[in-house]
Amino acid sequence: RLVSHRPSSRHPFCCKLSAKRPSLCLSGIVNEKLLSDYLHQVFPSTKQGPAVASIKSTEMTLTDVCLFSDQSVEGRLGPQPVVLDHTSGFEGLLFVDDDLLGVIGHSNFSSIRATTCVYKGKWAYEVLISSQGLMQIGWCTLSCRFNQEEGVGDTPDSYAYDGNRVRKWNVTTTNYGKSWAAGDVVSCLIDLDEGTITFCLNGQSLGTAFTNIKTGPGVAYFPAISLSFKESVAFNFGSRPLRYPSRYLPLQDPPTADLMKAHKLLGYIKNVLSTSTDTQEEKLVEKDSAVWRLHGDPTVLITLAHIFNHFAPLMCKVYLVEDVLMNFLLGILEGGGSVDEHPLIQQLLDLFWLLMEDHEVNECLKQLMMSLLRAYRFSPIIPDLGFQIHYLRLTTAILRHEKSRNFLFVSLTDGTFDVLRSVVFFYIKTPLRVKEAGLEELIPTTWWPTHFDKEGKDEREPKDESSDERLRRRAYERGCQRLKKRIEVVEELQVQILRLLLNNKDKTTGEASRYIFLNKFRKFLQENASNRGQHPTALCPPEYMVCFLHRLITAVRSYWDEGNRTSPASLSSEEAYVPPQLFYNGKVDYFDLQRLGGLLSHLKKTLKDDLASKANIIIDPAEIQATSMDDLDEDEESGAAQRPFGAAAMGAALARPSWLSSPTLGRANRFLSTAAVSLMTPRRPLSQPEKVKVRTLAVEQRTEEDSEF
Repeated sequence: RLVSHRPSSRHPFCCKLSAKRPSLCLSGIVNEKLLSDYLHQVFPSTKQGPAVASIKSTEMTLTDVCLFSDQSVEGRLGPQPVVLDHTSGFEGLLFVDDDLLGVIGHSNFSSIRATTCVYKGKWAYEVLISSQGLMQIGWCTLSCRFNQEEGVGDTPDSYAYDGNRVRKWNVTTTNYGKSWAAGDVVSCLIDLDEGTITFCLNGQSLGTAFTNIKTGPGVAYFPAISLSFKESVAFNFGSRPLRYPSRYLPLQDPPTADLMKAHKLLGYIKNVLSTSTDTQEEKLVEKDSAVWRLHGDPTVLITLAHIFNHFAPLMCKVYLVEDVLMNFLLGILEGGGSVDEHPLIQQLLDLFWLLMEDHEVNECLKQLMMSLLRAYRFSPIIPDLGFQIHYLRLTTAILRHEKSRNFLFVSLTDGTFDVLRSVVFFYIKTPLRVKEAGLEELIPTTWWPTHFDKEGKDEREPKDESSDERLRRRAYERGCQRLKKRIEVVEELQVQILRLLLNNKDKTTGEASRYIFLNKFRKFLQENASNRGQHPTALCPPEYMVCFLHRLITAVRSYWDEGNRTSPASLSSEEAYVPPQLFYNGKVDYFDLQRLGGLLSHLKKTLKDDLASKANIIIDPAEIQATSMDDLDEDEESGAAQRPFGAAAMGAALARPSWLSSPTLGRANRFLSTAAVSLMTPRRPLSQPEKVKVRTLAVEQRTEEDSEF
């Protein structure tokens, strides 16, 4: 038995070896020369020699890397890590995140500064804009005094950039820069040697904002911000890699020693993935790492266990996860193709769960997903949406791994990757600056119809167009089609993510992903609909909600139609509908939603007679169960028994009455209402079929008003 040398706090990785192989050396795996060649190939910095000596030499090399220490940089005062000063460096009422890097304004005009200041040299920090309202971001000295009316830039020795009003502030104000939007990144640069302050927006310099700022003995500048009610940002002083690095130093030192060690260890892992041993011919074989599989080869497993002994603790640090691991995984997907064509990520995740402690892989996955979410949200818009597609592909690949997916939505009790935050993945940021987004090249000309009919359509025949109008129209339509195709690629990836979360065939013994997600989605709807006791900034923005619900309905529709193909007697998603009475007869709990017409209690009180006269269909709650989405994708055993009943319920009880075939009601009662009712009450499959009771008015009993309804 071989045991990898690991600290006592870590579980040992063991490998039992066969005693029938006479050609094994001390390690008991392969002959000594082949093992030595293999270790020399994996660890090229070590000297070739006996196997045990190679392992010890490698361990000493890794230890030597750890001894490297960062040199202190002159010109900075304050603690490391750099965070927001929530104890004394603020004015007004603010909400500060647990990591002391995110802040939300909760009063008229609140201000806060960081814990570290600079007095010499060139320094930078970044601000991730989460809302595009009134904010002033920049630098201030310790002598600056702010209040509810005056903030950063309104006092002497404080300097600020305001992208909402597109101005710069230092007691007086002038036009400066460009307007910002949610999802933009502002870089704040100060050169205390030259006495200048510059701001950048998404990596593009806005020009020098201030010159001849006050410097000298007793003068030091803190990063600072003033923001109005409900505005929110997140700071990056260097705890994560700067999105747009420059020749200016981040206020917080990067973990240089750990960074060097992580890159070195990652290189060793890459060597393992691309090298194998041929024990028959006793030689090394190079192979494509993309086709690597986690088999029970003792040589590979023990080598990887030795590497992960040093690599795993590093993957608990957000800087290393974002700079090393995320970039490595993104590189695997760079070749294009579907995510299914890149199984290496699944194999690596299996390796993580095998060789890392549970708390290590949990922290690593949490930081990885949050890094992907930040990267997606704050990526610049380019014509092909390449950044967004890149990050969504990796997110999809990770969520395809069942154990990792269940952990992200079950084990995270702090809600780090919950529905509210993951909604960001389903929003496509709208560019405010057309030229920077490349839309002028994509759609070089504009066109609009000049003659409209009553429905708003162009009533002019193509033959009536002039040649110039025809060219402009065709160029415009081609550009719109190109943009549409690129957006459809992003939307398809977003739908794939939701299909994974709605998966009902997990192989693990725990709850299915669908059940977990729908319970969280139910809570998400309650919090965003009732608005009781919720801070306004904790609610999902409407534009995010619309995109999320659109992708969710598309994913549910695809599962619905898959079930329809296996049960031809059931209705398709195009034909299914929910009778309108379910929205006011009290059969479904809608959490007291504010909606058109007021609360349900108000409707029943003020429109009691009208509701009673129109309630000509009564459906038991069992019908909702029978048509819930949980019945669309049962396991093979239970599906065979329950689907005939489900098909009958959907095909007979919910068949569309002829009096509901008017265009208006046909559009109003289509799939959206069906999906809404199905998603409101997630539940397990029914233990046994229940009868569905339906009562309708006979045709001769219906009045003209009923038919119109």
